[in-house]
Formats: sequence, structure tokens, C-alpha cells
Amino acid sequence: MKIIAEIGSVHDGSFGNACKLIEAAAACGADAVKFQTHIAEAETLANAPSPGYFQAESRIDYFKRTGFSKDQWKNLKKHCADHNVKFLSSPFSLEAVDWLEDVNVEAYKIPSGEVSNIPLLVKVAKTQKPVLLSSGMSNWKELDAAVSALKSGGPLTILQCSSIYPCPPEKVGINVIAEMKARYNVAVGFSDHTLSFAAPLAAAANGATVIEKHFTFSKLMYGSDAKHSMEPEEFKRLCIELHDVWKMMSAPVNKDDLSGFKDMKRIFEKSIVASMPLKAGAQIRIDDLAFKKPGDGINASEYLSIVGKTLVRDLPADHKFTKEDFK
Repeated sequence: MKIIAEIGSVHDGSFGNACKLIEAAAACGADAVKFQTHIAEAETLANAPSPGYFQAESRIDYFKRTGFSKDQWKNLKKHCADHNVKFLSSPFSLEAVDWLEDVNVEAYKIPSGEVSNIPLLVKVAKTQKPVLLSSGMSNWKELDAAVSALKSGGPLTILQCSSIYPCPPEKVGINVIAEMKARYNVAVGFSDHTLSFAAPLAAAANGATVIEKHFTFSKLMYGSDAKHSMEPEEFKRLCIELHDVWKMMSAPVNKDDLSGFKDMKRIFEKSIVASMPLKAGAQIRIDDLAFKKPGDGINASEYLSIVGKTLVRDLPADHKFTKEDFK
């Protein structure tokens, strides 16, 4: 599982849209799709404030309207299996964990706002399933506590993340990937909230083994995430480029191995040639030398090795020197 299409709630409560988003993400190259499992009354008070970027309706009304039933979640998981992508979801309540266990979710994503919800983390750890822990609004002390709560559970991957929508380049925190790896000795990934390709590619080049990116049919769709998400053609390109980065990272190059460049060196490098007609018995001066393609003679880098040597025969201009030309 390397590339996760974060569908979240961009389906806007439409089961049909959720199915089509799974199909589109799979076609683009995603390894997994990630949803959000909201049970409104279990996770929020009715008068809880909404974030500044989401004011069209109250959050509890939104969660009620866009939430799926347990049977719908089971069908979505099956739809993922039918399209060869893993089904992940973020639980936002203890009850949501129970639902996802009934659905037999393949892995859990702990969203940034739940990192300090230690009771939820303890419950997730007891499932022994893989966990991706987002770090978008947490400091080291909070992450230490979260990792401690999850360490008895299944395999853990921590995702560097900045909960800013959209996230500017100077807030991405690529440096934190290495710091997390050293601090916790676990796999580290990256959950991206920028609007471009640079951050996830930089994260992959700096050791991130999992990349999560918001996914939508269109940035014009309703909801809090759509305008910060990638559309299918963008996401497809990202998948291709991420795999190229990981391929580069897994294939170290020996700079001394030039076996693949023999023809190129012959065609593009320079040999030492006579700059003018030369007579037998002459001692070679630098002015007698020119440097021209192809590179299959005495290499231009060796010019000092023939300066001062005596010619054994007359040579025309542009003659490509060989060792047999000298005493």
C-alpha cells in the first residue's frame, strides 16, 4: 500500500458517487482508498463550531446527511475488493471503530483531530490491524503519547501532515519525515494538503513510503475537501511520477560503472588529432594537437602524455594519434 486516494466525504452522502470514486481512483493507480466513518451523535455536540472553510451547514447536519449505514460500508468495502484497491477509513468515535470492525476494514487511518483521543487509539490498537497515524496538528509530546497508545497494535505508519487547507510550501515540513523515522523507528509517510505535485514527490524522495492525497471528480464539487483535491487526470499523473521516484530511490547507481555508456563516449568524447601536417622526427608541441570527435582514439584528457614525444613518420592534418606514431 503506497498511494492512498483520500475520498473522505467528498461523495457528499451519495453511495453511487462513492462507488464511482472508488472505480476512478483504482483506474488512476491508487493502491487504497480512504473514507471517513462519521456517526454524528457519537462524535459531536449539536452546537460544535464548524471550521472557517465550511459554513454552508452545521457540521452535525452534514455528518448526518453524508454518513453511510453499516450495510453501505460493507458494500463499499466489497466494491473496493472488486476493483483491487484496499478499503481504509478514519473512525471519529469509539462507535465508528465498532462499525468498521463489523465491516472488517483492512487498515485504520487516525485523522489529525483524533491524535489526542487516546481512548480511541487504544481501541484501534486492540484490533491489531495496520494503522496510519496523521500528525497534522500535533506536537512531539502529543505524538509520543499517540505512538505509545498504538505500539501494542498492528504495524504503524506515521504520516507527516500539516492541517492547513491549502498548505503552502513553507509549511509542508519535509524535514519532519527523517525526524519521525529516527524518533519512532517505524515507517513514515506523507499526507498532502498542498495544491501541486511538488510536496508528495519531495516526500517520496525523502523516505516517505506512503503518500495520501485528496481525490475528487471535480474541484467544483460541494464539501470541505473537493477544492483542495486532485481530479482523476492529475491523480493519475501523480501515481506515475511517485512510482518513478520510488524506482529511483530503490536503484542506486555506481558512478564508476560506465558499461552502459561505451557507444555514447565514442560518439561524443574527443580524441587527440594532428592540428596540421607533421613531419617524422618532430617533437610534439601542444600547438600540434587538436581535439575532435569521435572518442575512440587517445582521449583528449591524455594530451600531456604525448607532448614532447617524437614522431616516427609523416602525418597529415586531422590524423587521429595512436601509440604507434611515436618512438
